[in-house]
Amino acid sequence: MKNKLYILTLILGLILLSCASQKTTIPQKEALTSGSNDTIKIANKDLEYEVIIIDPGFNMWLNSMAYPRGFYTQSYLENKNRLYISEWNNRFLQPQRYSRNLYEMTIDYDPNIDYGYEVNYLIYNYMIYFQNNYRQKLWGHVPLR
Repeated sequence: MKNKLYILTLILGLILLSCASQKTTIPQKEALTSGSNDTIKIANKDLEYEVIIIDPGFNMWLNSMAYPRGFYTQSYLENKNRLYISEWNNRFLQPQRYSRNLYEMTIDYDPNIDYGYEVNYLIYNYMIYFQNNYRQKLWGHVPLR
């Protein structure tokens, strides 16, 4: 369980942002890598952010169970991510009610920054995976996949 906490920490420490308050668009210089150790990483050095998802089973789930890229619009993914991440951060602030093993740190997700489709797609799918795998319900209907 400690290992899963570390993994969740990495995913949710997934967005390291520059402190920009205006709407920003991420250039298409994103590097996406996937390894056999179930690590997915997206990095953009121009905006100083990095998304790292390390969770045993997520990569296989993503490739076998998630809807394909393009199924959802970017605005749909952004709206869902805002709701999921808001609830995640609320749970982090209530360690007496919610396990620190699941909610180890807050997620810095700024709705004024355009992270692009790929980042939002991976965050959304990780949130679905997390809710189904750890039997959590962050917000609304959670697709069973």
